[in-house]
Amino acid sequence: MFNIFNFSTPMKKLLFIMSSLIIGAGSISAQDSNPFFEEWNTPFQVPPFEQITNDDYLPAFMEGMNQQTKEIQSIIDNQDPATFDNTILALDNSGKLLSKTSSVFYGLNSANTSNEMQATARDVSPLLTQHRDDINLNPHLFQRVKAVYDQKEKLGLDSDQLKLLEETYKGFVRGGANLPENNQEKFRKLNKEISILQLTFGQNLLAETNNYKLIIEEEGDLAGLPNGLIEAAAKAGNADSVTTGKWVFTLHNPSVLPFLQFSDNRDLREEIFTAYINRCNNNNDFDNKEIIEKLIRFRLEKANLLGYDTYADFVLEERMSKKSENVYNLLNQIWVPALAKAKEEAAEMQQMIDREEGGFAHEGWDWRYYNEKVMAEKFSLNEEQLKPYFMLGNVRDGIFYLAGKLYGISFTQVQDAPLPHKDATLWECKDADGTHLGVLYLDFFPRASKRGGAWCGSYRPQGYKDGERTAPVVTIVCNFTPPSGDAPALLTPDEVETFFHEFGHALHGLFRDVKYDGISGVPRDFVELPSQVMENWVFEPELLNVYAKHDITGEVIPGELVDKLENSSTYGQGFKTGEYIAASLLDMDYHTLTEIGEFDVLRFEDSCMTHIGLIPQIPPRYRSTYFQHTMTGGYTAGYYSYIWAEVLDADAYQAFVETGDIFDRATATRFRESILSRGGSEEAMKMYVDFRGSEPKIDGLLKKRGLQ
Repeated sequence: MFNIFNFSTPMKKLLFIMSSLIIGAGSISAQDSNPFFEEWNTPFQVPPFEQITNDDYLPAFMEGMNQQTKEIQSIIDNQDPATFDNTILALDNSGKLLSKTSSVFYGLNSANTSNEMQATARDVSPLLTQHRDDINLNPHLFQRVKAVYDQKEKLGLDSDQLKLLEETYKGFVRGGANLPENNQEKFRKLNKEISILQLTFGQNLLAETNNYKLIIEEEGDLAGLPNGLIEAAAKAGNADSVTTGKWVFTLHNPSVLPFLQFSDNRDLREEIFTAYINRCNNNNDFDNKEIIEKLIRFRLEKANLLGYDTYADFVLEERMSKKSENVYNLLNQIWVPALAKAKEEAAEMQQMIDREEGGFAHEGWDWRYYNEKVMAEKFSLNEEQLKPYFMLGNVRDGIFYLAGKLYGISFTQVQDAPLPHKDATLWECKDADGTHLGVLYLDFFPRASKRGGAWCGSYRPQGYKDGERTAPVVTIVCNFTPPSGDAPALLTPDEVETFFHEFGHALHGLFRDVKYDGISGVPRDFVELPSQVMENWVFEPELLNVYAKHDITGEVIPGELVDKLENSSTYGQGFKTGEYIAASLLDMDYHTLTEIGEFDVLRFEDSCMTHIGLIPQIPPRYRSTYFQHTMTGGYTAGYYSYIWAEVLDADAYQAFVETGDIFDRATATRFRESILSRGGSEEAMKMYVDFRGSEPKIDGLLKKRGLQ
């Protein structure tokens, strides 16, 4: 997932923070000292996590909003004519305390939340929404911004200044500044409702995921499961006096997915699969159907107020894709071969079931299980053969090695530094010349206080202060398979790819060197390029020889296994691509609605999936009620971004391949200078063409996924 703490324009800061995360909570209290009001005397000025209490957040938010309000008023009260420096730059520099507080609060609320933090989020959400709208809808401030914008051609601005001016003006217009007064009030109400609904959706999903347990009491019901998974389930059982001596499986991915993949007990696979795909769809306190209906309705109303026919029209105007037709065109080009491949895979699995005289039709809870069996039969390969070669520490070192080969950078662990959680570690990143680039937190394992998935964010984004670059504090947060007993954490191939992916986001944050906050972010459908391009190196033999070493013997992964990996690399893409494209199309279908009458979420979802012909064994990767990417605001009308960026990354990686050296330093330097360091200071496609020399084509993606 993209770097969640980058902001695109000053006015978008609060909207972006609140739309990109699952949000959470607190209450105000008088206190003598608040860490957010002080300079941080910590290694690399990282947040003093151990000193921050939940009671610190709301006062810091309130003071941050108060300070920015005064800064805004100072811009308005300036009697001099509006200029770039006294208006646009002053606005870009405002709100530093608010940004400082927000970055820490929302980062921790995703990675290590609590009931108190979630309460604080509910308290602060409407306040932040109102504060943002007070800025965007301030007519006197907009008048000064517009005055500068209207004379932009005469000001002699450099390219970065001009880009900041354009983004600032556009941010006001998209924030409702041109609306008549009566519609501005309606706009404010919609923004408030949307922010609260998005927050509640995410909190419901976390609670629903944590509430489910599959409890196994009989050892025979564990048949087929790997020892590591059984040991983890026993540990989870012993963590609660009610389940001591039993085995507990949860809906967190490191538990539920391997259970579906390996369990011989079909009834139990059905039970946990059904629970997984019905999260927040159980008509209980955590049900999200009504929230979705309101969200879709309010988003459309907001878009209509701003003059757009659909919410997707409003969103995509700021993306590389520009129009929903372009998104649908890409998705449909991939959907047709993916669906055909999925049907082939389903038929193969049914043939195996019939050969085994199973006597049943293949269902959704059978897919991962029989995919594993077919893989073993076709390629003599299974996940358990591979995991011993993917010890987490070795994978991390392999990633650092790759970064050094490509960019000359190095990582050194920092001891005795504040940590966001005891499981996290901190690493200093130095450039090839030894200068400090930034620091990186790594936080790998699931816990009840952490939301699902994997993401990269920052507790302090790169910036500039008094003409000097401020180094970023970046964080990678994952939910990997934890270590079992005395054994180290062993990753699945998918988890290895996820680590490389998130590290690509981290490099984007560490390398960024942009003077203005307002042009630091990139379009959502471009932000996945730096992450996805890193995945291309994961299973390259030259790199596997460096990091893929057996956890017991230290033996490098045998060439025979590497060949099997290569031969099987495109198997299962019908499922993987199909479930992803189905979810992407569902996201687009919600946000290309032009009117909403009576609305039934489940009926709408079923209609969308029937329309594209999704086979019943495959649900979309995210069904509506747990589709966090789109419903909490981070990837609204934007879940397609991963596949859009994959068109770019498949083409970009060829630039390395064409040199004859996949570690070619000159190509990596060009990628860093053209893309990774530039933030949003240039149009995304121009940055890509600067690197590659031409726009990409879809052929590379189809070939990479075995769909051509």
